[in-house]
Amino acid sequence: MTIALAQITSDSLWVTGSALAVVAIGITILVYGSVAILVKADDFGLRLAQVGRWPVTRSLGVGIVKAMPSVLAVISAIGTAAMLWVGGSIVIHGLDVLGWGMIGHQIHDLAAGAARLVGIAGAVVQWTVTAGLDGLFGLALGLTTIPLVKYLVAPAARLVSSWRK
Repeated sequence: MTIALAQITSDSLWVTGSALAVVAIGITILVYGSVAILVKADDFGLRLAQVGRWPVTRSLGVGIVKAMPSVLAVISAIGTAAMLWVGGSIVIHGLDVLGWGMIGHQIHDLAAGAARLVGIAGAVVQWTVTAGLDGLFGLALGLTTIPLVKYLVAPAARLVSSWRK
């Protein structure tokens, strides 16, 4: 949505709102449609394996059913990496806005240096290094957050909850 908003050049609230609504509906259909296909793929494969007219369709169905655990594991890994990358990027950008831009500037400098070393594929290398370091920052932030939640937030929540009883 932020990318869509950044691309809208109209000053009209109605045009901006309408464009964002169309983008939101499109993204929702795309995401939930993709999830529906993934969730139903093994059912489709099982149905093909059971009632396929030809051996090739039955084999295809068995193949789909057997492949789905691996497909879901790959999607899970990609999704986790993407969330670490995006989360790290958001926090780094937020820190920069708050005046604590050292981490973001260090990542930029490292990525730019790596890009200069490569030359022709520099933009790809710079993006890859930036995304990787943002992801590592997100992972480190998440790993430091786990003990904070476990030993501070959760006990405080239990204490507050016990006061209400």
